Amino acid sequence: MKILLSLLAVLLLATAPHLCWARNVGFQQVAVSNGADRPLVVGVWYPTDAPAADTPLGTFTQAVAPGAPVQAGPRLPLVVMSHGNGGWYGEHYDTALELARAGFVVAAVSHTGDTYDDQSRATRMVDRPAHMKRLIDYMLTEWSGAGRLDPARIGAFGFSSGGFTVLVAAGGTPDLTLLAEHCRLHPGYYDCGVLKRAGAAGLPAAFAAGGPWTHDGRIRAAVIVAPALGFTFGKAGLAGVGLPIQLWRDLDDHVLPNPDYAEAVRVSLPAPPETHLVEHADHFDFLAPCTARLAASAPLICRSEPGFDRAAFHTDFDREVVRFLLERLP
Repeated sequence: MKILLSLLAVLLLATAPHLCWARNVGFQQVAVSNGADRPLVVGVWYPTDAPAADTPLGTFTQAVAPGAPVQAGPRLPLVVMSHGNGGWYGEHYDTALELARAGFVVAAVSHTGDTYDDQSRATRMVDRPAHMKRLIDYMLTEWSGAGRLDPARIGAFGFSSGGFTVLVAAGGTPDLTLLAEHCRLHPGYYDCGVLKRAGAAGLPAAFAAGGPWTHDGRIRAAVIVAPALGFTFGKAGLAGVGLPIQLWRDLDDHVLPNPDYAEAVRVSLPAPPETHLVEHADHFDFLAPCTARLAASAPLICRSEPGFDRAAFHTDFDREVVRFLLERLP
């Protein structure tokens, strides 16, 4: 099956003249104004003809052409990315690189107040989908390469809290009042620990079902990876998510254990998603393979089960994400 899917991806590439398979990838870090709040910090990857060189990105090194012009050619599809709790825009840089090589422009946001160096708004889930809408607005109208983008071909990628974020942006409406009972039954779960560390006995009523959730109908397809808070949706909450979904779930998730998260999303979506179950993987294996420096500073997110090869897995993972979005954003 993997061989057939790989061949399909190659065939799609060969028969889709509107996409440009890039020799290299350009990269920019931009600041996106966000009303009275702090500007959003965003990483942007895109196809370019300019020569690439190894360039630092946090604890990683990526082969990119910083600040290079966008590759000339047809209007390009856009993919926006949302990271997990305590993450940042670069945590899926490997997937962003592969998408850019396939002809996509990728814009990944660091969610203000929910990053590795700032947890001041970690429970303000309502902010995250609004960030995604603002990011799409910026990319289509203010980004230096906006004229190269096709507004009819926009996809989204979200991991963990980012998976929740993308589901909301794509039309989902959660009920976060369900967290109280959830945490009474599962006080040791990760999401309940986030609430406890934030000193939140509960969430404001405005965050519950019917609250100010931001949706964006411009998103046409989504990749949802090990989503957080899946149990807060239900069938009614996901009834408005009618776009194609690729859903990833690891079978040994010790951070967001089944069936309350990814599985809860799978059974509640109005149409069956393209589902991938990954054996022997844990939650953080969906993050880019760690460097020695990152493993030393954040061993929890770099530890895999014995015998699980995160780097090899990401070769398959990135290829499948690219294939799905090639198919769904023609």
